[in-house]
Amino acid sequence: MAQELAARVRQVLEKQPVAELPLTYRQLAEQLALEPPRTIQRVAQALEVLMHEDAAAGRPFIAALVVSQRGEGAPAPGFFELAVALGRLPAERNLQLSAYRDEYQRALSSRSL
Repeated sequence: MAQELAARVRQVLEKQPVAELPLTYRQLAEQLALEPPRTIQRVAQALEVLMHEDAAAGRPFIAALVVSQRGEGAPAPGFFELAVALGRLPAERNLQLSAYRDEYQRALSSRSL
């Protein structure tokens, strides 16, 4: 189930016009026509699946194109925790936002449009 949703998430993010990125978790849930309960949680889990896939394949994290409605236009803390665990972002919190922005640009330019 999470794998199927992850594949749909990847499709949406690869085809989303650059001018409409980043998407929020809620916008992504709406585009996927997810029904409550736990829509945001299911989106987050699908993004985690994609992060594991992208790390294994040496690709930029397409999940970087999804951000929290709150905060500095960055993903939720779980993104950063997993990105650190997967060796993609530095463990030092003060370096993570800058590294995330670089990852965002790599993800944007690597999409197969």
